[in-house]
Amino acid sequence: MAQINPYINFNGNAEEAFHFYKSVFGGEFTKIVRFKDLISPEFSIPDSEANKIMHIALPIGNNVLIANDVPESMGKVNENENRSKIAISAESKEEADKLYNGLSTGGQIEMPISDSPWGSYFGMFRDKYGIEWTVEFVQKYD
Repeated sequence: MAQINPYINFNGNAEEAFHFYKSVFGGEFTKIVRFKDLISPEFSIPDSEANKIMHIALPIGNNVLIANDVPESMGKVNENENRSKIAISAESKEEADKLYNGLSTGGQIEMPISDSPWGSYFGMFRDKYGIEWTVEFVQKYD
């Protein structure tokens, strides 16, 4: 079956954001590629962007969160646009609280985490990097 892995564009702070995400989710980066790693006669990059992230990946469960910095020459990413949300399905209420509280630190709460009208434990926020997230725990009954 196909796997969906969110890919996020940043305005020069992808590495900072991913260290923050790593502090919440744990794990290790599988890959970090900087623009300077790709410099060649066919691909030049200004010194000011050489250390920015071309590709970074953090495995989370069976998925991978991926991102890059958008070079200034390509224009700015509108961090306040209505982006798609990254949805997290937690395995417990405790995990949902930990992820919600960790990722929303310094961000903007859109919906506090609590029991939802549709029967799950749910919360929604925009993190301090402008990325929108939902965290949900659905109790499974056998």
